[in-house]
Order: sequence, then C-alpha cells, then structure tokens
Amino acid sequence: MSVLKSFIAGQWVGEKPAKALPSAINGEIVAHTHDDTLDFKKAVEYGRKVGGKNLMAMDFQERALALKAMAMYLQEHKKELYALSMHTGSTKGDNGIDIDGGFGTLFSYASMGRRELPSGNVVHEGPVTPLGKNNHFAGTHILVPRGGVAVHIDAYNFPVWGMLEKFAPTFLAGMPSIVKPATSTCYVTELAVRLMQESGALPEGSLQLIIGSTGDLFDHLEEQDVVTFTGSAATARKLKNHPNIINRSIPFNAEADSLNSAVLAPDVTPEHEEFDIFVKEVGREMTAKAGQKCTAIRRVLVPKDQVDAVCEKLKERLSKVTVGDPSVEGVRMGALASIDQLEDVKANIQELLKTSELVMGGEGSFKPTGEGTENGAFIEPHVLLCRNPENGCGAHDIEAFGPVATVIPYDTIEDAVSLCAQGRGSLVTTLTTRDPAIAGRIAPLLAAFHGRLHLLDAEAAKESTGHGSPLPMLKHGGPGRAGGGEELGGIRAVHHYLQRTAIQGSPTMLAAVTREYVRGADLIETDVHPFRRHFEDLQINESLLTHRRTVTEADIVNFGCLSGDHFYMHFDEIAARDSQFGKRIAHGYFVLSAAAGLFVYPGEGPVLANYGLDTLRFIEPVAPGDTIRARLTCKRKIDQGRTSPDGHPQGVVVWDVQVQNQNDELVASYDILTLVAKKPE
Repeated sequence: MSVLKSFIAGQWVGEKPAKALPSAINGEIVAHTHDDTLDFKKAVEYGRKVGGKNLMAMDFQERALALKAMAMYLQEHKKELYALSMHTGSTKGDNGIDIDGGFGTLFSYASMGRRELPSGNVVHEGPVTPLGKNNHFAGTHILVPRGGVAVHIDAYNFPVWGMLEKFAPTFLAGMPSIVKPATSTCYVTELAVRLMQESGALPEGSLQLIIGSTGDLFDHLEEQDVVTFTGSAATARKLKNHPNIINRSIPFNAEADSLNSAVLAPDVTPEHEEFDIFVKEVGREMTAKAGQKCTAIRRVLVPKDQVDAVCEKLKERLSKVTVGDPSVEGVRMGALASIDQLEDVKANIQELLKTSELVMGGEGSFKPTGEGTENGAFIEPHVLLCRNPENGCGAHDIEAFGPVATVIPYDTIEDAVSLCAQGRGSLVTTLTTRDPAIAGRIAPLLAAFHGRLHLLDAEAAKESTGHGSPLPMLKHGGPGRAGGGEELGGIRAVHHYLQRTAIQGSPTMLAAVTREYVRGADLIETDVHPFRRHFEDLQINESLLTHRRTVTEADIVNFGCLSGDHFYMHFDEIAARDSQFGKRIAHGYFVLSAAAGLFVYPGEGPVLANYGLDTLRFIEPVAPGDTIRARLTCKRKIDQGRTSPDGHPQGVVVWDVQVQNQNDELVASYDILTLVAKKPE
C-alpha cells in the first residue's frame, strides 16, 4: 500500500507507514499516512523566506494568471481525482461539487483578480479624505501583503474544494499556504497538491502540505501569520485558544458545522409549485455528499398543518434514492467518509430520537448496492419529526453529520424565526415563499443568525445553485455556532489576507504610495498629449489641462434635440426659474460630452477604446454663458496581460477627469477606463 507524503520545505517527506486509510466503499486500504517526523519550524521559515519572496516577486495580476494556468492543468487531470475520490464515498455528482467546484473557485479568483486588483502589490482602498482646510494633508487606506504564512486546516468532506477555496485568495494576496487536510480523506488532497506542483504555475514555497498531525506547528507562528479552520465547533474552540494564537494575537478564522434550516412559509401549500421545490431542495441537501456538508439542511421548519404532507412527500422522494458504490450505474448517494463517521452519525441519531420520532430510516432492511459494500460506511437517509418542539428539541443542538434531517412544526412565521435562532448561528437557511412581503419582513430577521439566506420560489428555482452551494462571489461563514468567520465573498477574501493600514500625508506622498493619482498631488504636464503615449510610457500624475468652451443656449437645444431629452430644467424657462437652481441648466450628459470634446486627441494613437465610466458625479449646475474646461490625469495603470483580438498587447489605464467652470468650481467628476496599446515589439 502507498504511503502518503507531506510536502514540506520543497521536499516530499514520508516513508514509514502509520495509520491505514480504508475505502469508505468496501473497507479496503487505500493508503497509509506516514510516521516520519516533520520539522514545522523549518516549514514556517521556508514559507516566509522562500515562498513569500517568490510570491512578492510577482504582482496581483501575475498571480491571477498563475491561478488560471494551474486551474487549467487541474481541469485536464480531473479524472485521476475522480477515480481516487470515489473511495471517500463520493458519487459523480459529489465530485462535481468538490473537485469541479474547487477548480471553478480557482477560475473565479483568477478572473476577479484580473478585473479588480491593481498591478503591483498595494491595493488602494479609497476614497482619499482631506484632513486639512487647503488639502495639503490627507488620509486614505491601503492593503498590503502581510509577510507571513497562512495555515489552512480543512475538513474531511471536501478534500479538494476545501483546500482550493482557501488557497486561491491566499495566493492572490501573496501569502504562502501550509495546508493540513483531514486525515480520513487526505489521499485525495495529496494527489491534488501533486498535480498543482506538476502544473509549473506555483512559485517555489507557495504551497506546503501536512499529512497527519500538526505537531508543534502553532508554536512557530508569529503575528504576521494567519490560521483558518473548517470543522467542528469544538475543535475550532480548542485551536483558537492555543496559547501562542492568543499571546501573539494571530488572526484565526473558523468556519464550523452548523444546524442549518429550511423554512416553508405558510403561504405555500401542496397545490403550489413551491411546495415540490421545497421538498426537492431538502432531499437534495440530505443526499448530496451523503449529507456530509457544513451547509446541509438539518432542520426542516414547516407550518403545523403541513407537517404530514411534507413528511410524506419527503419519504416518497428519498425512497427512490439508490445508495451504494458510486461506480455502480444508478447509484445516487454514496457512503460516509469513514466507519468512524458512520458510528458517530448512528450515535447522534439515537440522541435525536430522545426528542423526536422516526419517520423514515432505521427499519433494518437497508442494504447498499454493490460488491463489498457491507464493509463500507453506508447509511440510508433518515427523516425525524419533533412534534412538540416547545417541550425540547435535540435538533437545535445535536448534529448527525450525514443524510439526516428533522422536521419541526411551527405556528407562525415569526415562531419559525425563533426556532431557527435556537441553532445559535448557522451558515445558511432557505426560506421558500411565494409572497415577496413575507420575504421582505422575515429575511432581515433571519439574517441576524445566518451567514447566507437562500430565498426560493418558482422563479429562482429555474437557475438556483442550491441551498448548500457556497459561491466564490458570495460570503461563506456564519455567526455563533457556525464559527463567526468569513470566507469567499469575492475579492473580500483576498483582503482577509492583507494588512489594512491608514496612511496620512500630502497628496503627492499619498500618490507615491498608492501608485494612483490623488487630487492635489504634483502633476506632470508635458507637451505631448497623454492619449498619444503608449501604455509603458504613460506616467501616473501625467496631466492635460484643456482649452475652454463657453456653453450656449444653442448647445442645450441641439443636445436636447439630438438625444430626445427635453427635461423641463433644460427647456422650460419659467419652471426652471422656480427650481432650486433658479435658471435653466445644461444636461449633465452634455457637460460630459463637451468635456470629451475638450480632452480627446482626434488622431490615431495608442488609446484604443473607452469601455466605461466610474464614480461619475455632477456637482454644480452649468448654465448658458458658463465656461468650462477639463483636466485629464493618468490615475492608474493596470497590466492585465491583455491582447487585442489581433494579438497586440495592451493595458488598462484609468483617467481622472475634473470639469471646472469659469470660477474654478468643480462641476463634474469621474474616471474614464481605456484600453491603451503597448509599444510594438
């Protein structure tokens, strides 16, 4: 049998076999962990000195491109992961969640990084706030790489996605990762890490892997490091209270299992499409990954008069689910991850039955499909019913981490909210309703106890990704029992691994630090129009002050006729005189267009296209007879590695535009985003 290896300080370590890891399908040994001692002090130092140095030699954009390259390589080799993952009990559908979901997260963060992060390794988190009367002193915030290592401790249920959803934003942030997967399914993670290393996309030292115990790892962590954990709430508390974590105030992010709910609103009855959608959602969450999801539905809250209907419909649906070896045709639910996990689920079902009755499961006739499955970790779906939750309900405290859910009746929708809250904080809840008024009233109440709300009706069901699917662009995590942490959530996840720092100084100094033009900073004015410069030649703060233009009544009339905008403020002298402005004013979009006419260079040049405006504000009105001019300044340059359709390299340039009147008052302010060609090779 193979001995799994740790990847520490650039070396694969592990020769002596230790714990045997059996297949969840038939009990045969898949691999062994290793018994070799790991030098965690060396691992942490290697991560900081080698991994950190190599990552900082890249910028956000380059790291995003590396993520994409790695994701593409993994995609090409996913069949290897599929075959091995079967031994964890995963069906093809389960692999779609874990393996393909992990790759999708890499692709998402590669894309978000290229769209939302700058070139370089400093994120400017504006706006700049003047701190002095004449703008000689101002302040803003920046985000910078922390300079430490991130230790990621993952759960057994998602050996690929669980690692990649933490690794992707950490890597983008320029922070090396030390990954510790749960032992029972670590053979899948080990293969994934081997493939990641083979991809050639990872700088040396950016990823290390621990097979087995973390030993004294926490003793070697410092203030610049970060620890993240996914697993049980009890283990999270134990790790979070490690003396070195407390003494050094090391950031610790926990995402723990929680007692998530699905709520059927009282406006939905068996005659409605939403009733079937609700039951389908509960059934799917009970059987996906054999119910081994931190987001799985554990509590099913339904109006009292719908309890029997929901139970019968749920039994009907679950009775059609074939449980067994995922390699057998027609099997829709696999095994639990291990025999130990099976025994734990059975024990917790018995605890739940002290306050509930059994509706489905446990009849003694269950037999999984496939050869050798009698030695596997299989269990059939169990539906329980707590008829009188007012007398106590174990489902609010006890989690059977498998295909187990408890139906709980309620009187009013507000009672349902109170029952949800008894879970003491959850990752997600689903509210199924046909009535927007119910959603509008109840969702804010539920939000106080949950990290995510899934509002389900017939329209949403057409495209819904489901109750239990964390998405890269939305926050994953929840309060209280759910750990109180946050993961994912788009580019916010990258910010978790960066240090936010307030900076103060003159606008010129702030511009130098943020690598962005800050209004009031020293300008670079040249005889060459900025639109005539290639991407490489443009300098931040390079600026053009245009000639002037006097706005006439004819301009306003002509623009209104051309655009069809005959709003009274532009055309009705009497109505305009009675307005807050006391006179007719020009269209804001005319001011925008007139400013473009002032600063655009008309000839052919490196500026290829304007693809958007940001932060547009019309600040002061412009009336007939006012004279305007514009200042165009190179604000930000982003090298995304873009090429034009015909293969010519180009970059993104953001221009600050200020339009002023004859009194030097700001009348319009905005950013223009352009594609600018690089020099021909």
